[in-house]
Amino acid sequence: MKLRTLQARVVLAAALSILITVVAIGVGVEVLVGRHLHNALDHTLRDRAAEIARLSVSAPALLTTAGTLDSPLGGRALSVEVLDRQSRIVARSLALGSLLLPESALVRNAIRDGHGGYGDATLGGDRLRVYVAPLADLHGPAAGGAVIVASSTSELEETLNRLRYILGISAVVAALVAAIAAAILLRRALRPLAQLSSAAAEIERSGDATRRLPAPETKDEVGTLAATLNDMLGSLERAQERERRFVADASHELRTPLTALRGNVAFVSRHGAAAGDDVVADLQADTERMAELIESLLALSREDAAGTPNDVVRLDLLARQQGEADESLTIHALAPVAVRGDLEALERALVNLLENARHHGPAGGAITVTVEQTNGIARLSVSDDGAGPASSDASAVFQRFWRGNQGRPGSGLGLAIVRTTAERHGGTVSVDGSRFTVELPALRELTESEGRTDASDREKGLP
Repeated sequence: MKLRTLQARVVLAAALSILITVVAIGVGVEVLVGRHLHNALDHTLRDRAAEIARLSVSAPALLTTAGTLDSPLGGRALSVEVLDRQSRIVARSLALGSLLLPESALVRNAIRDGHGGYGDATLGGDRLRVYVAPLADLHGPAAGGAVIVASSTSELEETLNRLRYILGISAVVAALVAAIAAAILLRRALRPLAQLSSAAAEIERSGDATRRLPAPETKDEVGTLAATLNDMLGSLERAQERERRFVADASHELRTPLTALRGNVAFVSRHGAAAGDDVVADLQADTERMAELIESLLALSREDAAGTPNDVVRLDLLARQQGEADESLTIHALAPVAVRGDLEALERALVNLLENARHHGPAGGAITVTVEQTNGIARLSVSDDGAGPASSDASAVFQRFWRGNQGRPGSGLGLAIVRTTAERHGGTVSVDGSRFTVELPALRELTESEGRTDASDREKGLP
C-alpha cells in the first residue's frame, strides 16, 4: 500500500534508516566481539597446553595424579588428554568421565611432525574448540606424545546470542524512537503548511485575492514559501485591479460614441436625413471611432494572450517598408538588425508609433524612423519635430486609455499596445522628448552574418 502523506513517508524513511544503521553496526560489533572471544579462547587453550607441556618435562609423575589436569585456567574449565607417542592415553581430566576427546589429524601431525594446531570437534552433542600441542621427547610416560586441550563453545555462543538479542532489541527501539521523534518534528514543521493550505483553500473558495496567507513565525523554507505565495497573491490582486479598471475604462470609452450614435439615430428616425446634414457625418465619425476602438481592444487582448514569439524579424526591412509606403518619412536603417519576434505585432507597434507622431507632432513636420543595434540591443525609434509629452507624463503615456489632460484624439490604446508588444518580446519602450524607442534583444549571430554578406556584396559591386 502506498503511503499518501509526506509525514508517513518521512517517518518510515527515518525508522528504516535508523534500523538499517543499527543492524549494520550490530553486525560489525558481533563480528568484532566474536573474533575477540574466539581469539581469547584460543589463547587460553594454548596457554593450558604449554602448561601441561612444561609439567610433562619438569614433573612427569604429576601428570597421572588425580585432579592435576582439572585445575581451571583463568576461570575456565578445560578438558585435557595427554597421549604418548603411540597415541595411547597417559592422563586425562576427571571431568571427561567416560568420554574421550576425538582424535584427528592434528594429533598425528603433532606426534609425527611436532606441529600444533587448532580445530573444531563435537563431544556428546557439544561443540568443542580443540588445540593439540606436541610434548618434548625427553623422559616420562608422555615423552614424544601430544596434549589435547578442549573447551566447550556453548558459553561463547550463548554470549554471542545474548549480544545479538540486545542489538536486535536496540535496533527496534532506536527505530521506534526515530519514528516517534520524526513524527513529532514533522507535525510541528508541517503545521504551518497545513495552515497555509487551509488559508489557500479559503481564498480559492472565496476568490478574494486581497486576502493573504498567514506568515509563519519561523524564518525558514515555509516562511519563504508563504512570502512568495503572498507576493503571488499581490500580483494577482494587481492583475484583477488592472482588469477591473480596463473593463471600466473600456465601458466608459464605448459609452460616449454609443450615446452619440443613439442620439443621432433617434434624430434621423424622427426627422429623416438629407444630403449634407451634419448628423450623417457624425454617424460616420462615431462609427469609425467605435470600429477603431474595438480593433485596438482586440489587438491589446491578443497581445495579452499571445505566447513567446519565435520568428526572425528584420527591423530594418520593417522600417524600409513603412518608408516606401509613406515617402515623407525619413528612414535611418542602414545595417541589418534582426530580432526574435512576431512580425505582425512588431509592424503594428511601428504603425502605432507613426500614428502617434502624426497626431501629436506639428502639422507637416518631419518624422524619423531609426533602426540600430548596440551591445546586443536592437533599437527601433520614431521621433517627430514636436516637444513630446511632459516629463511628468513620460510613464503615463503608455497606460491604457490615457490621452492627456487636453483630451487628445485617438483611443488612448496605441502606445499601450506598443508597450505590451515590447514586453512580450522581452524588451521595453521609453520616451525622451518626442522620441519613442523600443528596445529588444537582438539576434547577434544573424545580424553579424547579414552584415558580412552585405559588405561582401558591395565589394563585388552588387547593390
